[in-house]
Amino acid sequence: MSLPKQLALPFPHQPDYAAEAFLEAHSNADARAWLNRSAEWPGGRLVLWGEAGSGKTHLLHRWALGEGAMVLDGRSMQHLIPVPEQPLAIDNADEAPETPLLHVLNAAAEAKQRLLLAARVPPARWAMRLPDLASRLRATTAVGILRPDDLLLRSLLARLLAERRLCVSQPVQDWLLVRLPRSPAAIREAVERLDRLAWQSGRAVGRGMAAAVLAEVEQGCSSAD
Repeated sequence: MSLPKQLALPFPHQPDYAAEAFLEAHSNADARAWLNRSAEWPGGRLVLWGEAGSGKTHLLHRWALGEGAMVLDGRSMQHLIPVPEQPLAIDNADEAPETPLLHVLNAAAEAKQRLLLAARVPPARWAMRLPDLASRLRATTAVGILRPDDLLLRSLLARLLAERRLCVSQPVQDWLLVRLPRSPAAIREAVERLDRLAWQSGRAVGRGMAAAVLAEVEQGCSSAD
């Protein structure tokens, strides 16, 4: 009697935002330096920007933990918040509704609380209709996370596989790194798909499974274009 294939677990993977889990590299050196001296931020505000998967959310959470800051997600900021009694960190700030975001900026300034905002692009590229919000954000210091080098991508792939307890041989990892789009987001997506496919099939990750995942990632990138 054949056994049924193992189903993928329904529990989402929880990212590890611990300081020791962050991969330090030249590409994020400026960002780390700015976050380590928040007392020097002009106007008490900073915008941290970088492409999807670049580590900005990890840095935001690390900063918030060290500062005792409240963390908000810009995508769910539908209501005005009271004057903050602690520093604030807003992830996905470029997707926040404009009126609540402007209120937060004003409230933090009034309370003299530091404010960190994370986004995919610098404020000059945000689509804003409120002139007051646009002027405040475009006057805010912005620091970007650069595109990753080969060493960082290799380390990221190895760490993500280890987090999910996926055993993938070094030759297969090397094969994927040469062919995947050179972005942290593509690496993360590939690992998520490998994890799901390995659970569904009940098989170890080999070249064939890696090739199937590569095709799915490339198809997704083509659709996005």
